[in-house]
Amino acid sequence: MSVPEAPKTSLAIHRLNVSSSELLDSVKTDAAGKFSYKVDVKKGQPEFFYIYKGNTRLAALLLEAGENAVIEADTLGNYSVEGSEGSAELAGIEKAYADFVREVNAAAPGEAAGIYVRYYRGRLAYVVGHPKSLAVVPLLYQNIAPGLPLFSQSTDAIIFANTADSLKTVYPDSKYVKALEQEAKRRKNNMELENAIRNAQQAGFPDIALPDVNAQKVALSGVDSKAVLLHFWDVADAEQKLFNLDVLMPLYEQYHSKGLEIYSVCVSTDKALWASVVRNQKLPWINVCDGQGAASGAVRLYNVQSLPSTILIADGEISSATLAGEQALRKELVKLLK
Repeated sequence: MSVPEAPKTSLAIHRLNVSSSELLDSVKTDAAGKFSYKVDVKKGQPEFFYIYKGNTRLAALLLEAGENAVIEADTLGNYSVEGSEGSAELAGIEKAYADFVREVNAAAPGEAAGIYVRYYRGRLAYVVGHPKSLAVVPLLYQNIAPGLPLFSQSTDAIIFANTADSLKTVYPDSKYVKALEQEAKRRKNNMELENAIRNAQQAGFPDIALPDVNAQKVALSGVDSKAVLLHFWDVADAEQKLFNLDVLMPLYEQYHSKGLEIYSVCVSTDKALWASVVRNQKLPWINVCDGQGAASGAVRLYNVQSLPSTILIADGEISSATLAGEQALRKELVKLLK
């Protein structure tokens, strides 16, 4: 690397570790402002590195195994890269972001919003047009102001998910791609949560749509029954499995023909075990599980604090009745389904 304006100057090399960076090493340039440095990068797992002079980032790099990047930089954060395709692409992304920040800072009152919209649309088109480039990962996490992400709309969850899916086909072992997958899931849960709350104003209860044992999504709003028991349980708990047979099954057999349906949500990450228990117990009602366990959007949406937990939806509205145990369940069903 060459920084002619910084002879005999200490520089810091950082490596990005998903959500934070670590100081990898410090180096000192020679009298001409040059230095060379070697980093270990595993094949198929490119890594991000940043070079700083004090608080000023001089260069951002995305290095593949075996690459020999040659960097020309000044002390203001302007730089160019040769010998590393990913780093050259990342340099372009960094320059576009720096230009955007300068344009916003110089904008007259009322102009910033339009600048943001143009930048957002351009960056969105860039991400969509480069689905298998790891360089788009830091772009997805850019902020237009402190605490204000560029990709802040709930529907941006789709962009995160599609990008993660595409990158996974090229870099299945990348820690950055795995982290992007988790962020995509978090954003998707939040998007579904917002949609469910919005729909709840019309339906009388928050809607959820989770996959059944055949991987077919079943919506709670699609259950056309006078009374619906929304039941949350854990397949790993023996008592809760017995509850299916000792409590829910008799109730279902007695009241299903009178208008009862059970929408049973398994709160577990072990979908194989759940599907096996559902089939072995021959549970005749609606059984769903998204495999996200306690992180499931359905759990947060209905504020489930403990398992098992049962909520009664009667005539399209959530009942305020306390449903603890078989007697309480039966008492409410008798009232509704005479």
